[in-house]
Amino acid sequence: MAEQVRGVPEPAAELPVARVVVDTPLPHLDRLFDYLVPAPLDAAAVPGCRVRIRFAGKLVDGFLMERVETTEHQGRLTRLERVVSAEPVLTPEIAALARVVADHYAGTMADVLRLAVPPRHARVEAEAVAASGTGTDPRAESEAAEPSGEPGSERTAGEPETGEAGPRPPEPVRERREHGPGEEQGVVPGPGQGGDSEPERGPGPWADYREGEAFLAALAKGGSPRAVWTALPGTDQDGPGWPRAVAVAVRETLHGGRGALVVLPDGKDVALADAALSAVLGPGAHVALTADLGPAERYRRWLRLSRGQVRVAVGTRAAAFAPVADLGLAVIWDDGDDLHSERLAPYPHTREVLALRAHRARAGLLIGGYARTAEATQLIATGWAGPIVAARQAVRARAPRVRPAGEDSELARDEAARAARLPSLAWRILRTGLESGPVLVQVPRRGYLPALACQGCRAPARCGHCGGPFALRGGHVAPYCRWCGRIAGEWRCPSCGGARVRAQVVGARRTAEELGRAFPSVRVKTSGRDGVLATVGAARALVVATPGAEPVPEGGYAAAVLLDGWALLGRPDLRAAEETLRRWMNAAALLRPSAELVVLADSSLPVVQALLRWDPVTHAERELADRTELGFPPAVKMATLTGSPAGVREMLGEVALPPEAQVLGPVPVASPRGDQVRERAMVRIARGSGATLAAALKGAVGVRSARKAAEVVKVCIDPLDVI
Repeated sequence: MAEQVRGVPEPAAELPVARVVVDTPLPHLDRLFDYLVPAPLDAAAVPGCRVRIRFAGKLVDGFLMERVETTEHQGRLTRLERVVSAEPVLTPEIAALARVVADHYAGTMADVLRLAVPPRHARVEAEAVAASGTGTDPRAESEAAEPSGEPGSERTAGEPETGEAGPRPPEPVRERREHGPGEEQGVVPGPGQGGDSEPERGPGPWADYREGEAFLAALAKGGSPRAVWTALPGTDQDGPGWPRAVAVAVRETLHGGRGALVVLPDGKDVALADAALSAVLGPGAHVALTADLGPAERYRRWLRLSRGQVRVAVGTRAAAFAPVADLGLAVIWDDGDDLHSERLAPYPHTREVLALRAHRARAGLLIGGYARTAEATQLIATGWAGPIVAARQAVRARAPRVRPAGEDSELARDEAARAARLPSLAWRILRTGLESGPVLVQVPRRGYLPALACQGCRAPARCGHCGGPFALRGGHVAPYCRWCGRIAGEWRCPSCGGARVRAQVVGARRTAEELGRAFPSVRVKTSGRDGVLATVGAARALVVATPGAEPVPEGGYAAAVLLDGWALLGRPDLRAAEETLRRWMNAAALLRPSAELVVLADSSLPVVQALLRWDPVTHAERELADRTELGFPPAVKMATLTGSPAGVREMLGEVALPPEAQVLGPVPVASPRGDQVRERAMVRIARGSGATLAAALKGAVGVRSARKAAEVVKVCIDPLDVI
């Protein structure tokens, strides 16, 4: 091993070598390092605990992944400085998942662990120790460590064997085929398979779906069904139906002896699911994890999961890594919401994380939503998941009555409707709806007037200092620059010399102001970024909301108007049509059955037709077919390289791409503030070669990191903003 040095504690008698993942952002150090465990830290240094180590001459944090008997390092090993806490916060399953996610997205394990494990809160850990009645603090032994002052180890280790999944659960109702997410094969149980649910529990909302009861039966038997669920619209006195359906699926999973995990886009959805789980499972059977809990309470609830005190978790995207014991079902609701995409490196998407986790843990996966993404449709097309849809009769009974404002009969009655922002049809629907309850007006843009143009030549009004767009915060203030904040007191159009501006886009606040003048006796409520309303009562009210911020009405909205469809559909984005339909359907699903909905968009567009028929499945299949023909995700794997022109070109020259990879670009892209020159290159490859592409890019990033390249290049696998 290593020779004894005078004054330095003896190494541990058994398993004296600790393999540690170091908390460092440097890609070329994304590996395990070996350290010596001193005898005083023997009991506290357990796999999964937090440790402090000396690395490159500095004290840094890390996680102890495993302990082994010997090391292949030829020199003397550095000793652990101390064990921060003997709490095993990193379970073997989450450690293995973090490694897989890091490799999948060409990132580092340390970056993934920052997303997966919340910061330590010592007082919360001490509370748990006191409650256990043992009278011992798991941190006590960690304070006995003595600094070694030795240089860091040079040993590199592979992925720990402790990351493998636990005991194999019972087989699902159909033969399991071992394939990863996005590969061929796989299964949701078909109708009638897996036996009937027990009558005392009942299928609840799943009785409305052809495959619903078979899905529940598979969960109750400990199986691992994987399904893409297209939920029915409609809201009653108890709210939307999807939270209760999710709660029933979780209940059946618990009945099958396994845990469950539910991941939702935002806190408003978490509150709905939290209430439904409490009603179905009873209080205390689950924990909710959201950012607004505060560090102490969030860590307290996270520890309850880690210690196996509860087996169900619901939360936002970080909850995808929650340490649920013996996971049997992972649920993601509204997977098309961009809130499911992590903004921090390595930029994982919740849907992909849960698919990887479900595959490794042999657990079920439920991807739900009112609309359907092309990625979820791809999982069905490859056979990895099966569909859960309702019969058309049930859809017709629950869906609203959709009317496009530009239909021929309306244009014949009101010729100005084509140019009006709120045509007469919309006014009639709002007025009629207000007679029986609240009505919803969805506006794509927040703010007052978020974009201005010259009144004379219609050229966009931009700041002379930084080139940023001008906007208005209210009706009696001067325009200001949205980038640098300067007031446009003496602005003149550089094209025509005009000094007056007009609105390019009308925001939610301006819309609420106009509707308040039109309906002076009706209360107007707004919900958006400045303040999101969770619910509204059954009384008559005008609710103006931006997409995703629509409050849940008591008993459902009596009517709704979806404004400015051109603003959503006209975006230069590969997912513009898919995202528009998702936002429209999420709002329309809050209406009462057969309530009237007006959408201001051309009725001949496929996305509008999908809303009229309430048929997101056909639209998603068409989207997938179009992307397959054009060679865009999810039909292919794609990575983007973004940075300075020199950095992007240098990396493209260094990376050893597979021969079949195709490079598009680089081309200029807009920087966040417009003050930097940036370029982006796209690399695409067949889906089956995605792992090879990720490994090549990760290797190139590591090489650049090792030689301290000045130009930083951002690598993103399967980005949302492809175009």
